[in-house]
Amino acid sequence: MAFFQDKKPSREPFLNVPASILWLIGIILAAHAARVLVPVQWSREILFTYAFIPARYSFGGEALGFPPAGLFEQAIPFVSYMFLHADFAHVAINTLWLLAFGPVAIRRLGTVRFLLFFTLCGIAAAVAHLAVSPGSVLPVVGASGAVSGLMAAGIRILYGRRNFVFGDRPALAPILSRPILFFTAIWTVVNIVVGLTGLGMGQAPALIAWVAHLGGYYTGLLTIGLFDARREADTA
Repeated sequence: MAFFQDKKPSREPFLNVPASILWLIGIILAAHAARVLVPVQWSREILFTYAFIPARYSFGGEALGFPPAGLFEQAIPFVSYMFLHADFAHVAINTLWLLAFGPVAIRRLGTVRFLLFFTLCGIAAAVAHLAVSPGSVLPVVGASGAVSGLMAAGIRILYGRRNFVFGDRPALAPILSRPILFFTAIWTVVNIVVGLTGLGMGQAPALIAWVAHLGGYYTGLLTIGLFDARREADTA
């Protein structure tokens, strides 16, 4: 005797996003909320200590009000600035871009490689800004540089899948392939125009510098292959 049971189809998640991406977004949102909800003086102190301020690393930093700091205190802002944002619009844009390109990268790299890659792109973005504005006292905040690196990785992964041959592992799209060069040229021109005209950047000093976008993007474009889990599997 057979028993029939109604089986309801399992519900698909509204957003098919890896948990690690959601955790990262949650940390970014929590960090921003914590900064804007504390008293104003505390918020300013957080920005002064954890935002990336190029003048902190200049020879005249002490004259500008930056106290002597050890290696650890000087290194922290290269990472911590990514978790601070100017306002809710700024953090919303970055988290949306993270939602768009983060899943593509993390599924390819795995969680550990993804986090290392994300951090590397963010650090490179800060270094790029430091190189062009070494004495600036304006605080730089935001994950835009790191997310730009994820964007570069994402387009190499996605265009690589287009040329996927059944039975082979999908390779990353070559840097010098036409779609990658075209996308890179567009992204570069857009950021240069924004940097020269201020279009869309507003007047808030805490917004991340446009050069940081390019620093993060080109770092992601050039180094994604070093983090690629499939590359390691192919050579094992």
